[in-house]
Amino acid sequence: MTARNGGDSTAIDIAATPDRVYDLISDITRMGEWSPECIHCEWSNGADGPAVGARFKARNKGKRGPAWFNKPEVIVADRGREFAFNRSGPGIGSYTWRYRLEPTDNGTTVTESYETVRPLPKAMNWITEKWTGSPDRDADLRYGMKTTLERLQKAAEATS
Repeated sequence: MTARNGGDSTAIDIAATPDRVYDLISDITRMGEWSPECIHCEWSNGADGPAVGARFKARNKGKRGPAWFNKPEVIVADRGREFAFNRSGPGIGSYTWRYRLEPTDNGTTVTESYETVRPLPKAMNWITEKWTGSPDRDADLRYGMKTTLERLQKAAEATS
Protein backbone atom coordinates (compact mmCIF):
# COMPACT_ATOMS: atom_id res chain seq x y z
CA MET A 1 0.00 0.00 0.00
CA THR A 2 1.45 3.30 -0.96
CA ALA A 3 -0.47 5.80 1.10
CA ARG A 4 1.07 9.19 0.57
CA ASN A 5 -1.56 11.07 2.53
CA GLY A 6 -1.37 9.01 5.71
CA GLY A 7 -4.91 7.73 5.43
CA ASP A 8 -8.41 8.34 4.17
CA SER A 9 -12.03 7.64 5.05
CA THR A 10 -15.46 7.48 3.52
CA ALA A 11 -18.93 6.95 4.98
CA ILE A 12 -22.33 5.63 3.98
CA ASP A 13 -25.76 5.45 5.60
CA ILE A 14 -27.20 1.95 5.85
CA ALA A 15 -30.81 1.16 6.74
CA ALA A 16 -29.88 -1.58 9.22
CA THR A 17 -29.03 -1.68 12.91
CA PRO A 18 -25.44 -1.14 14.05
CA ASP A 19 -25.36 -4.72 15.40
CA ARG A 20 -26.47 -6.12 12.02
CA VAL A 21 -23.87 -4.07 10.15
CA TYR A 22 -21.16 -5.06 12.65
CA ASP A 23 -22.01 -8.74 12.29
CA LEU A 24 -21.56 -8.48 8.52
CA ILE A 25 -18.34 -6.45 8.45
CA SER A 26 -16.66 -8.35 11.29
CA ASP A 27 -17.32 -11.70 9.60
CA ILE A 28 -14.05 -11.56 7.70
CA THR A 29 -14.92 -14.79 5.88
CA ARG A 30 -17.34 -12.61 3.89
CA MET A 31 -14.88 -9.78 3.14
CA GLY A 32 -14.44 -11.10 -0.41
CA GLU A 33 -18.12 -10.26 -1.00
CA TRP A 34 -17.62 -6.61 -0.05
CA SER A 35 -14.09 -5.69 -1.10
CA PRO A 36 -12.99 -5.37 -4.74
CA GLU A 37 -9.39 -6.18 -3.75
CA CYS A 38 -9.62 -8.64 -0.86
CA ILE A 39 -10.77 -11.86 -2.48
CA HIS A 40 -10.68 -14.27 0.47
CA CYS A 41 -10.23 -14.21 4.24
CA GLU A 42 -10.21 -16.92 6.85
CA TRP A 43 -9.58 -16.93 10.57
CA SER A 44 -6.18 -18.34 11.56
CA ASN A 45 -4.09 -19.27 14.59
CA GLY A 46 -7.12 -20.80 16.31
CA ALA A 47 -9.38 -17.74 15.94
CA ASP A 48 -12.97 -18.33 14.90
CA GLY A 49 -14.49 -14.87 15.13
CA PRO A 50 -13.88 -11.21 15.85
CA ALA A 51 -11.97 -10.66 19.09
CA VAL A 52 -9.07 -8.44 20.01
CA GLY A 53 -5.88 -10.32 19.16
CA ALA A 54 -7.55 -12.63 16.64
CA ARG A 55 -5.66 -13.08 13.39
CA PHE A 56 -6.89 -13.86 9.93
CA LYS A 57 -5.27 -14.63 6.61
CA ALA A 58 -6.30 -12.31 3.79
CA ARG A 59 -5.73 -12.94 0.09
CA ASN A 60 -5.77 -9.81 -2.08
CA LYS A 61 -5.55 -9.29 -5.83
CA GLY A 62 -4.85 -6.10 -7.78
CA LYS A 63 -5.52 -5.30 -11.41
CA ARG A 64 -2.58 -7.46 -12.51
CA GLY A 65 0.12 -9.58 -11.00
CA PRO A 66 -0.21 -12.47 -8.60
CA ALA A 67 -2.35 -12.43 -5.48
CA TRP A 68 -0.68 -11.60 -2.19
CA PHE A 69 -1.34 -12.65 1.37
CA ASN A 70 -1.16 -10.87 4.70
CA LYS A 71 -2.15 -11.75 8.27
CA PRO A 72 -3.95 -8.85 9.95
CA GLU A 73 -4.67 -8.75 13.66
CA VAL A 74 -7.98 -7.53 15.12
CA ILE A 75 -7.34 -4.54 17.40
CA VAL A 76 -10.94 -3.48 18.11
CA ALA A 77 -13.99 -5.77 18.27
CA ASP A 78 -16.81 -3.74 19.82
CA ARG A 79 -20.10 -5.10 18.50
CA GLY A 80 -22.36 -2.42 17.08
CA ARG A 81 -19.68 0.27 17.43
CA GLU A 82 -16.33 -0.53 15.83
CA PHE A 83 -14.29 -3.22 14.12
CA ALA A 84 -10.62 -2.57 13.34
CA PHE A 85 -7.55 -4.52 12.34
CA ASN A 86 -3.91 -3.82 11.68
CA ARG A 87 -1.89 -5.22 8.83
CA SER A 88 1.87 -4.98 9.24
CA GLY A 89 5.08 -6.79 8.60
CA PRO A 90 8.67 -6.49 7.47
CA GLY A 91 8.86 -4.57 4.21
CA ILE A 92 5.12 -3.95 3.96
CA GLY A 93 4.60 -1.09 6.39
CA SER A 94 1.79 -0.97 8.91
CA TYR A 95 -1.81 0.07 8.24
CA THR A 96 -4.90 0.15 10.42
CA TRP A 97 -8.30 -0.43 8.81
CA ARG A 98 -11.31 0.70 10.82
CA TYR A 99 -15.11 0.50 10.54
CA ARG A 100 -16.93 2.87 12.91
CA LEU A 101 -20.68 2.54 13.35
CA GLU A 102 -22.94 5.36 14.49
CA PRO A 103 -26.67 4.78 15.07
CA THR A 104 -29.03 7.06 13.16
CA ASP A 105 -32.80 7.46 13.08
CA ASN A 106 -32.88 5.24 9.96
CA GLY A 107 -30.12 2.77 10.78
CA THR A 108 -26.36 3.24 10.85
CA THR A 109 -23.71 5.53 9.44
CA VAL A 110 -20.65 3.42 8.67
CA THR A 111 -17.27 5.08 8.25
CA GLU A 112 -14.48 3.01 6.77
CA SER A 113 -10.98 4.36 7.12
CA TYR A 114 -7.36 3.42 6.91
CA GLU A 115 -4.43 4.99 8.67
CA THR A 116 -0.79 4.67 7.74
CA VAL A 117 0.97 3.72 10.96
CA ARG A 118 4.32 2.97 9.30
CA PRO A 119 4.57 3.72 5.57
CA LEU A 120 5.63 1.22 2.99
CA PRO A 121 9.41 1.46 2.51
CA LYS A 122 10.24 3.61 -0.53
CA ALA A 123 12.00 0.71 -2.23
CA MET A 124 8.68 -1.18 -2.21
CA ASN A 125 6.65 1.55 -3.95
CA TRP A 126 7.74 0.49 -7.44
CA ILE A 127 7.08 -3.17 -6.69
CA THR A 128 3.65 -2.34 -5.27
CA GLU A 129 2.77 -0.31 -8.37
CA LYS A 130 3.71 -3.22 -10.64
CA TRP A 131 2.02 -5.79 -8.43
CA THR A 132 -1.27 -3.94 -8.14
CA GLY A 133 -1.24 -2.58 -11.68
CA SER A 134 -1.88 1.00 -10.58
CA PRO A 135 0.29 4.08 -10.18
CA ASP A 136 -2.20 5.72 -7.78
CA ARG A 137 -2.60 3.53 -4.71
CA ASP A 138 -4.49 6.22 -2.80
CA ALA A 139 -7.17 6.33 -5.52
CA ASP A 140 -7.35 2.53 -5.51
CA LEU A 141 -7.87 2.44 -1.76
CA ARG A 142 -10.56 5.15 -1.90
CA TYR A 143 -12.39 3.27 -4.67
CA GLY A 144 -12.08 0.08 -2.64
CA MET A 145 -13.57 1.67 0.48
CA LYS A 146 -16.50 3.15 -1.43
CA THR A 147 -17.17 -0.14 -3.21
CA THR A 148 -16.89 -2.12 0.02
CA LEU A 149 -19.40 0.12 1.79
CA GLU A 150 -21.85 0.06 -1.14
CA ARG A 151 -21.76 -3.74 -1.25
CA LEU A 152 -22.11 -3.93 2.52
CA GLN A 153 -25.09 -1.59 2.34
CA LYS A 154 -26.79 -3.74 -0.28
CA ALA A 155 -26.33 -6.91 1.78
CA ALA A 156 -27.36 -5.34 5.09
CA GLU A 157 -30.46 -3.72 3.66
CA ALA A 158 -31.51 -6.87 1.83
CA THR A 159 -31.58 -8.83 5.09
CA SER A 160 -32.87 -6.15 7.47
